[in-house]
Amino acid sequence: MSAPAVVLSADPVWDRVREEAGAVVRREPALAGMMHGSVIDQPSLEHAVAERIAARLANQHLDAVAIRHAFADALGSHPEISTAIRRDLVAVLERDAACERLIEPLMYFKGFHAIQAQRIAHSLWAKGRRDFALMLQSLASAALQVDIHPAVPLGMGMFMDHASGVVIGATSTVGDNVSILQGVTLGGTGKAFGDRHPKIGHGVLIGAGAKILGNFEIGHCSRVAAGSVVLSEVPPNATVAGVPARIVGEAGCPEPSRTMDQIIADLGPAK
Repeated sequence: MSAPAVVLSADPVWDRVREEAGAVVRREPALAGMMHGSVIDQPSLEHAVAERIAARLANQHLDAVAIRHAFADALGSHPEISTAIRRDLVAVLERDAACERLIEPLMYFKGFHAIQAQRIAHSLWAKGRRDFALMLQSLASAALQVDIHPAVPLGMGMFMDHASGVVIGATSTVGDNVSILQGVTLGGTGKAFGDRHPKIGHGVLIGAGAKILGNFEIGHCSRVAAGSVVLSEVPPNATVAGVPARIVGEAGCPEPSRTMDQIIADLGPAK
């Protein structure tokens, strides 16, 4: 009798997450209930993400069931969210030196959670369900310390490291494979109406505490140094730094968001 055929997985990311959840249960039996409820007993990665987001955001005004239903509605309208979830999850593993497993961002990292919550809210916003979308924004801001307007289209492969204090205004756009550190603001310059926020190209790295203020482009694969205040357009593949920011060199690599290299100059040996 021939051996049974090996069935290749159609979703290796989900398979790995489930394997890692099982390992957590074996090492930490006290977490077994959470791992089973959030991951092992879920039928898909999408369901697992919905369960985790609902658990983090639900309160007395909006229960977990309503949030899970909103996630299902978003996936039905925008099936590309499934791809975005996987690319976001892998982005954390690739770019965060403190992350060694996919289970970590799925279960514990508020940057990943904030991005997925905003993807739900953005879908609702696009369908005219603005009050529900704004409620999710409010809950995410309170629970995760990340405030992204639901009107903002986020690219895939987005990574927010630490994430606390990130604010992204309503008319911003964010491209694919962008990395944003804590304390970043994509904002306006006053009480203007209409299109008033930055447009972030793909592959951009925005360092901790940077403020990008106004309606202009941050070019593809550019790098914004930590603590900078950017008030004008940044060309592609450039590094900007300072207050106000100015060009200090090239980006130094094809996609700064992937390397996460924030050193902008050779400072030489300490004296």
